[in-house]
Amino acid sequence: MTVLTALVVDDASFVRDLVKRTLRQRFPVIELSEAQNGRRAQLLMSRTRFDLILCDWEMPEMSGLELLQWMRQQDPYRDTPFIMITSRGDKDHVVEAIREGVSEYLGKPFSPEGLSGKIVKVMGARLQEAMAGSGKSMAGPADVFKASAQLLTQKPSGGAPEAPTTPARPQVPAAKRPLAGKTSLSVAAVRFADQTLRSVVKDINLTEVKVVAKRDQVFPGILDPAVVDIEVAEGKMARLNGYVHQLQAVDKRQDTDFVSVVIRFVDEDPAKLEDLSRFIARFRARG
Repeated sequence: MTVLTALVVDDASFVRDLVKRTLRQRFPVIELSEAQNGRRAQLLMSRTRFDLILCDWEMPEMSGLELLQWMRQQDPYRDTPFIMITSRGDKDHVVEAIREGVSEYLGKPFSPEGLSGKIVKVMGARLQEAMAGSGKSMAGPADVFKASAQLLTQKPSGGAPEAPTTPARPQVPAAKRPLAGKTSLSVAAVRFADQTLRSVVKDINLTEVKVVAKRDQVFPGILDPAVVDIEVAEGKMARLNGYVHQLQAVDKRQDTDFVSVVIRFVDEDPAKLEDLSRFIARFRARG
C-alpha cells in the first residue's frame, strides 16, 4: 500500500490539530508530522522526505514564506506541493507567495471541505491512486474526489497555481466608528469559514475577546475556527486566529436583539501578541 507523508506547520496547536483531524478523517493514507514553526519544520524536512507541506505564514523564528523560499532551493523539494494556510489574504501577500512558488493558498478560517479540496488539487492522481490502493474509504458526507474530479483533469500550468481563493474581506473596517449614537466603539470583523460577523468589541485581553453582534446575522457554532480582524494602529490590521469559546444572549429575553460571542485566541506569535497588547492598552484607556 502506498503511504504518503505530510508536514503540518503552525505555531498554534489548535490549528495543527484541526488540520491533522481533517486529513486523518478524509485521507487515511497520509502519515502526519507536525512542527510549531518554520525552523523546526526545516530541521524535520532535512531528515525526512515529505510529499506535502501545509504551512502557516506568520510564525516565530522562521515564517512560512521563509520556509517556502528555502524549500524551493532544495533539490528534493523543488516540486513538492506547498499549501500556505494563513489569515493574510490581501493581494500583495498572495502575489508574493505565488512568486516564491506556493502551490495553493488557503485562507483562515477554513472548512474541512475547503482544505480537502486544496489537497486533492495539489496531490492529484498520486493521492487518488494511494486511496484506491488502500481499500479505505473517506469519512464525511461527501466524496472529496468526486466533488473535485474536475481538478484532477485540469492540465498543469507550469507549476503556478490558479488565482487563489482569498478569505472574505471584512465588510466593516476594524476601527473606531460612531454606532447607535455612541462613539469610540471598537468594531471588529470576525471571520468564519463561510461568513463574516460584524460586531463591537465588549472586552478583550491576551487570551480572548468578547464581541457583541446583532442577532439578524449568521452565527457560528461552538469550537468553530475564527479570525478576528482588529485595527491595532493607524492603517495596521491584526488578524488573530482563534475559535468560538462561548455564545450567549446579551439579555435574558428570548427575543433579545444582541448575542455575545467569546473568541479564544490560539496565536503564539510574539509579534501578534505585542500588537494585541497595544490595542488592549488603547481599549482600556478609552473605557
